[in-house]
Amino acid sequence: MQSKEAPEERNERVRQEEMKTSSTANLNDAITRGSNGSLVDLVSGFGWKGIGILLLVLCIGFIVYAVFFR
Repeated sequence: MQSKEAPEERNERVRQEEMKTSSTANLNDAITRGSNGSLVDLVSGFGWKGIGILLLVLCIGFIVYAVFFR
């Protein structure tokens, strides 16, 4: 009996394999991730509810900015 792999786990496994095979890309990712952070790491930590809440907060923030500061 084979265990099913979740899509998030499969994506992470493929990303890790790509990092192992490409050392220059890995170096570039490490340099830019240290200064900017990684969107993949941010989004993978959230579920669909977390992403929805994040988008809602961004939209409300933009509306408040547009109304009060323009």
